[in-house]
Order: sequence, then C-alpha cells, then structure tokens
Amino acid sequence: MHVIATAVFASSVPLAIYAAAAGARLLQLGVTATGAAIALAGGTLAAGALGLTGLLGWTLSRPDVSADPALVRAVYFLVFLVGGPGHIVALGLLVAGMAVPSLVLGLTPRPLAWTGLVIAALAEAATLVLVWPQLGVMLPIARVSALAWLVVVGALLPRRDLDPK
Repeated sequence: MHVIATAVFASSVPLAIYAAAAGARLLQLGVTATGAAIALAGGTLAAGALGLTGLLGWTLSRPDVSADPALVRAVYFLVFLVGGPGHIVALGLLVAGMAVPSLVLGLTPRPLAWTGLVIAALAEAATLVLVWPQLGVMLPIARVSALAWLVVVGALLPRRDLDPK
C-alpha cells in the first residue's frame, strides 16, 4: 500500500506541471477568455486532489491506523471521495478549459475539441456519484478518457501564437 500511495502522490506533480504549462500555452496562443484560467484552476484542483488521495492512502497503510476499523472506513471514504469524484470533476474543468478555446479558436481539429467537451461533460457528471453511487462506473471511464485526451491535445496544440505581432 505504501508504494501505490506514494506513486499516486507523486503522479500529482506532473499533472500540476501540465496544468501550469497548458494555462500558459493557452495564454500564449491568444486565449483571452476564461479558458486558460479554468484550465489552470481545474488542473491545480485535480493535482491537489490526486496528491491528497495518495497521502490519505499512505495513511491507511500505517499499522496504528489500520488497527482501528472505524478509522479505516472513514479514511477509505475520504480516499474515494477525494480521488474519485473530487479529482474527476476537477480534471473535467482542465479538459473543458482547453477544449472550449480549442473549438472557438481552432487550436486543434474540431472533432478533437468536441471530444474534449464530451469528456469534460462526463467528468462533471461524476458529481452525480455522490447522489447515486452506482454511477461510480463512470469514474475510471472519465479519468482515462480525460488523461488520454490531455496527452493528445498537449501534442497537437500549436507551438506559435496564431496571430503574430
């Protein structure tokens, strides 16, 4: 459990770096609407949620914590909430913050931008897991789709300002 929790915590760092780079890149590309700020805020929240999930998971691996069933259950629920809906909804903001300007300004192919909007909507719908836990099946679908989309879009965003001065 220590190793997995440490890996989850460590994986939050590249996500935070990606969010900062994506926000800066959108600004360099001339995005003047709130998309860059939404991408940065969503990515920062997603990275924070992922880091906290790793730290809470690490806490579960401690013998003094794992000896108390009530404490294990409480921390487990926190791990699920922060790393599930909390992380996924924030990740959806990162995707939406990149997809909308990509669609409006033509930064990426239109089908890719529309795919990002669909993924962002799915990620935002993860909020419903709090009301209807059976929808939890959407969490890994939204997470994997969002991360794959972010890799593709990160590679396809233009490298230069679309309107050179």
